[in-house]
Amino acid sequence: MKLPKFSLTATDGNTYTEQDWADKKIVLYLYPKDMTPGCTLESQAFRDAEGDFKKLDFQIFGLSKDDLNSHAKFCEKESLNFPLLSDVSGNFVEALGSWGEKSMYGKKYMGIDRSTFVIVNGEIAKEYRKVKAKGHAEEVLAFCEAI
Repeated sequence: MKLPKFSLTATDGNTYTEQDWADKKIVLYLYPKDMTPGCTLESQAFRDAEGDFKKLDFQIFGLSKDDLNSHAKFCEKESLNFPLLSDVSGNFVEALGSWGEKSMYGKKYMGIDRSTFVIVNGEIAKEYRKVKAKGHAEEVLAFCEAI
């Protein structure tokens, strides 16, 4: 599946588009909110495995609807060693099919479904949906090692 069009600003000061990833290997993980327990756990795991992904020529990006100020605080607090993309409008999240109804304590609301995309040369090579934060980075790394 081809990557949808996008233009998103990241914590590294760059704006990325699908064309920037046309000849790259990317792990893009979508998470609901900066500094929440599950999102912190998942981000820490990707941070800790970043060197292993780099050896395979994969670059990691995190993405949520939080703004760049929130992302910058999250990066600093957790010493994240990869950029976080900001999709405040939610357009890219929706294009990836990762926006939907969620439920917590009986309350329904709309939010990001935790999901990860392995992108190789502009094509989505693998999708992970309804991701559980614990152990997920290792699962993605094993897939990346196998391709």
